[in-house]
Amino acid sequence: MFRINSSVFTVKFGFQVRTSLFLIIGLLAFTASFGQSRGGRGLVSFGPSSGLADDTLYLDINQDIAVQLMPFDDIMKVAVAHSPLIKYQNEVSNSLSSSYEVAKVQILQNVAGFANYSTGTQSIISSGTTTITGRDALGQIANGYRVGVDVRLPLYELFGRKHQVRQAYSNYRASVVQKEILELQLKRDLIGIYQDMITTQQLLKINLIDEQASLASLRVAEAEIQKGRITAENMATITSRYVQAKSASELVKGNFLKNVHYFEALVGMPIQRLKRN
Repeated sequence: MFRINSSVFTVKFGFQVRTSLFLIIGLLAFTASFGQSRGGRGLVSFGPSSGLADDTLYLDINQDIAVQLMPFDDIMKVAVAHSPLIKYQNEVSNSLSSSYEVAKVQILQNVAGFANYSTGTQSIISSGTTTITGRDALGQIANGYRVGVDVRLPLYELFGRKHQVRQAYSNYRASVVQKEILELQLKRDLIGIYQDMITTQQLLKINLIDEQASLASLRVAEAEIQKGRITAENMATITSRYVQAKSASELVKGNFLKNVHYFEALVGMPIQRLKRN
């Protein structure tokens, strides 16, 4: 009699364990399939969690962002081309380059040419006399064509011009170096946010797995408490564990979205346009 009861107990216990195990596996599969909102081609929509209207981001969370996006060097070129600071510095460099070119030829402002023409009889020249009855001698001298060049060379042009040209060139070179500094700073910021975006994506994948497992445990606990197999205290513990896992995944998801938007702001282009073809 004891053997039969023991056998029956063993069979029942094994059946209960297998049933619970199959239930957990089924809920895990169900949660993995519907725990996130998926679009076409397995893309994950994070728009509803960002709290912004019409803000839906489609990325494959299971694939590294570095693989989904174009190479970093190409992204850096796009960021330089769209950066307002770089554009402003380009205009400053162009302005200082023009100032340098003007400084080199500014010495020509001291050279002037002139030409004029007046009509008359040129009586003094033709008659060889300086006194002509009824005629103005000075007026007769002013008759005819005259062409000439007026050159004035102040001492400043001899001793100060080269320093002014050198100063203009140094200002231009400084603007070029400033542009390189801005590009280096942009690259440093872009590397930082790019790596943060990759890191938060990996953390998000881990937290989503934890959230799905906690949700599966919660679904099992809900079924078990209805049958009276677990206590309310155990149910509260499992519920609290799911709430913690859900809160952690939402926090990481928010950080991931924030990094994505920071990345877009630095590059100056939506991330959808930066994906590989």
